[in-house]
Amino acid sequence: QVQLVESGGGLVQAGGSLRLSCAASGRTFSSYAMGWFRQAPGKEREFVAQVIWSGAGTSYADSVKGRFTISGNNAQNTVYLQMNSLSPEDTAVYYCAAAPAVATFSYTYWGQGTQVTVSS
Repeated sequence: QVQLVESGGGLVQAGGSLRLSCAASGRTFSSYAMGWFRQAPGKEREFVAQVIWSGAGTSYADSVKGRFTISGNNAQNTVYLQMNSLSPEDTAVYYCAAAPAVATFSYTYWGQGTQVTVSS
């Protein structure tokens, strides 16, 4: 069984920064991509950023472009999300996800989430 564990969430003032971390443990697997998603109260879960290890690079939601940076280590199945210039609209539970290297691209493994709260 694969577990993803996020850390680094917390309370920050608007304009501040946070760095989220995610590490995989348990059964060894090869990931094709890892990403971050978030869910704000009363809203559906939405895509934030992802990194595709094969060289396709990174992609971001328009709402976070220029403020958030995703990075990580393919061999260790770790991923980070550096969040700068945070605003109250970024308040959400942030989830890490991993897509195993199989025929169909799908985020199969999910973490439990870490709360990010941005105060105005």
